[in-house]
Amino acid sequence: MSIFFFYCILFNMQLLGLLGSLKGITSDSVASQCVLKLYEAGEIEVIDKSEPQQLAKFAAHFITYTDQPQACNFASFVPYGEDNPLQRAEWIKFLGVFANVESRANQVYDAVTQSYQCLTNRTKGRTSFKPTVAWMQYENGIWSFTKETYKLKYVEDAGGENVDDSINKITYNISSPDDLDQLHAILCTVDVVIDETYTSDAVNYNSSTFLQNINVEDHSCFVFLSNQSLWRYDKRIQNSTALDWYNGAVSQPQLVLADLFEVFFPTGNYTTTYFRNIAKDEGVVHITSEMCDRDISIAMEPTIPACG
Repeated sequence: MSIFFFYCILFNMQLLGLLGSLKGITSDSVASQCVLKLYEAGEIEVIDKSEPQQLAKFAAHFITYTDQPQACNFASFVPYGEDNPLQRAEWIKFLGVFANVESRANQVYDAVTQSYQCLTNRTKGRTSFKPTVAWMQYENGIWSFTKETYKLKYVEDAGGENVDDSINKITYNISSPDDLDQLHAILCTVDVVIDETYTSDAVNYNSSTFLQNINVEDHSCFVFLSNQSLWRYDKRIQNSTALDWYNGAVSQPQLVLADLFEVFFPTGNYTTTYFRNIAKDEGVVHITSEMCDRDISIAMEPTIPACG
């Protein structure tokens, strides 16, 4: 049926029971154990998307980069552009209509929405304490705080407070003493840090990497370090760079929210799905084909975390 850019649509296809229709992918780096299983069994081929003639034989080629030249069998699937976690998940309805399984798509989305809203309501019963949270990343000597609306929305829905509301600028160059002092001053007010720095070696990215990148020796004022609350969302990964954050997490925002509850208000009795705590040296989970232990011809049910 289709070939497509390989991230968030894969999990939606499993939720809709459409994985058997998948015949091509554009890379073998995919964060889906069942897709890997099909690929290794020779039921899915890797296609060079720069060769138009290879794409022409498919009924549909789903893409997420809409600025590329498009043929008549291209279909844009762009949940990444949405500002709200549930709006990103709602793109399953588009795929449902396209594949004539609209009823199933609505059923999945309703279950996801109900779970997400139930979890959000849990914040109302918590204390007045709201942990201050910073999503931040490092690139070429510069730290920046995220302004991606959906991430800030996650923090609010999980009962936290975004550091972005209290800072005057977004980027800080660690080679500038003034910038570095300002960055350190901000981090001294933060309870939770989510480090989303890109790396091609997630296995070896740890708290030492983070501390080296923020160029600090005395970190006694950093509450997020003393409380061991330094996180990354690369817990589930395949082939070093394919993160399930861009696949399953888009389709299942209720699991991201459940993770963030544990991140902000740790209980010790919940295992996060997408986030790992590098302050506690938590490692990654390598996605392999052996993890696929289900009948792919049957639609997968969304995972609904406890909401009590």
